Amino acid sequence: MESVSLDTERPEPPKLQQVADAMAEVTAALQSPSDLDETLAVITRSAAETVPGVLEASISLTHKDGRIETLAPTGQLAVHADELQYELHEGPCLDAALGEPMVLVGDLATDARWPVFGPKAAATLGLGAHLAFQFKAEPHARGALNLYCGEPYSLDDDSVHLASLFAGQVAVAMGWAKEGDTMSEALATRNVIGQAVGIVMERYTVDADRAFGYLVRLSQTSNTKLREVAASLVEAANERSQAGRNGSLSKG
Repeated sequence: MESVSLDTERPEPPKLQQVADAMAEVTAALQSPSDLDETLAVITRSAAETVPGVLEASISLTHKDGRIETLAPTGQLAVHADELQYELHEGPCLDAALGEPMVLVGDLATDARWPVFGPKAAATLGLGAHLAFQFKAEPHARGALNLYCGEPYSLDDDSVHLASLFAGQVAVAMGWAKEGDTMSEALATRNVIGQAVGIVMERYTVDADRAFGYLVRLSQTSNTKLREVAASLVEAANERSQAGRNGSLSKG
């Protein structure tokens, strides 16, 4: 990975309250994911508004037939930058989506890894730096969260750390949406998965990412589909709640 100098002037870091508010908005969207597009839009918008140095954000999603499409772009700059990479078959978002866990670019105009895309993105789109994080949501979803900057070397360690959090949220959202055999089936079961995540969060005092990871591990170790694990957990919680109500009524 290219060594990026951090000596240049930096934008003001986000206030802690700004970060907390952004994460709260994303978590709320993940806990009640009624619409995948809307949930992903919340994540990319929050990332663009919160990660220092970032102008726009998008998500690149790969398909089994080799296609890559852009989801939830925050503006036309992100759309054009993604499409340029798809057209040229080179660029940071492609490297992240197809192989690299993280790709950090200090100066697109001079980075030798993308001799065509980098200079063209800098000259025609006015892009300086770029950061892309790979996400995976088994068994189907794979892609990258793309963060675009107007100035070279405008990303620091805080930017990378914050961006990684939003990339994790993309994986959670795509995992909910893609778990089933088809997208329509997954959308129909996402509500019960969201309920199960909420139950695990409350029971073990963990965040949405860890709660979802817990359900995934249960699914893998028991060789049971994620939606079935979630349904069993919700059913058990409902039974306990009902038993508690019945016990209270009998005592009364």
